[in-house]
Amino acid sequence: MTGARQTGRMSIAIHGGQLLQPVPGGIGRYIRAILERLGSVGIDAIAFAAGARPPGLAPNVPWIDLGRPHGSVRYELWHRLRRGAPVPPADLVHAPSLAVPPTGRTPLVVTVHDIAFIRIPQVTTSRGVRFHTRGLDIARRDATLIIVPSAFTRRELEREGFAPDRLQVAQFGVDPPVARDPEELAATVERAGVRPPYVLTVGTLEPRKDLRTISDAVAQLRTRYPSLTFVAVGPRGWKDVSGLDRSFVRVLGEQPWRVVDALYRRAEAFCVASLYEGFGLPALEAMARGVPTIVTTGSAMEEFVRGAGMLFAPGDVDACVQAIDRVLNDEPYRDELRRASRARAAELTWDRSAEAHARAYARALTRADS
Repeated sequence: MTGARQTGRMSIAIHGGQLLQPVPGGIGRYIRAILERLGSVGIDAIAFAAGARPPGLAPNVPWIDLGRPHGSVRYELWHRLRRGAPVPPADLVHAPSLAVPPTGRTPLVVTVHDIAFIRIPQVTTSRGVRFHTRGLDIARRDATLIIVPSAFTRRELEREGFAPDRLQVAQFGVDPPVARDPEELAATVERAGVRPPYVLTVGTLEPRKDLRTISDAVAQLRTRYPSLTFVAVGPRGWKDVSGLDRSFVRVLGEQPWRVVDALYRRAEAFCVASLYEGFGLPALEAMARGVPTIVTTGSAMEEFVRGAGMLFAPGDVDACVQAIDRVLNDEPYRDELRRASRARAAELTWDRSAEAHARAYARALTRADS
């Protein structure tokens, strides 16, 4: 038992390697949010990775650099040989992605965000499929508890043979948006080279996001709304992404958060056409700002949209057109969506997510001690 547990506070060592990636993505936002909030729920969080402390991490979060080797070489040692520099001493180690460190006798918790690499492997790289499959196998074998962000991912893992009593849902969250001056918002959007009206999507540009469906929908809508554009914000990911090489499509790449926040708030609609999602943070961020939100059916986003947004089947361009058209053309319905989305997003905060993670850690330690 560590000194932290003797004093009544758990100590959790959390792998922060995703924060060192060129594209930290949604997993990076998740890791940062949890690290910075666990202290408020009675947990001493220690971040570790093979690299220097990432900029912007809250100063109250300790960071331990494991040293060389860095990146994929270290992950190969972890996954293939289960070897590497010892992780920091703690009551429990949390791998918040499928880069799973060897932990010796220390109990392990792993977050599994989704299993898209099993369900639709064609939308990722062969290396990505191998890496995540190996990580899932290690989690299946070694983890005391698996955290999932949604009931959808829980069901997916149960279908893959994971015992239900090893799975715990801890939904992700969103920070309440801060007030900003409308004129400043408009100026920020204009400086980004964007003019309303536009349909917005946010996320890594990769095939699973099916950006062509949104692009095709906006192309059809421009016959009635000729000034409508499609704005895609996010870093380039992997493989070819079609549908973006059009005059009415603005691909902005990765942007500072103040720009992304402004783009959310000025959008006519926010749309996610993903073929598969384990959660869908950008949709929740849009809802928190009262943006009418349109997402695909068949995965986790339905759980938190829950009547506060619109749904369409993946790949159904006509249904996407109808949803965006109603948002543009039906003002009472648009106002209703704005109110409902804000109310729903207020139920899903990072503070509540930290509380759910604390419960998961306590349950994992109980399981490990039994």
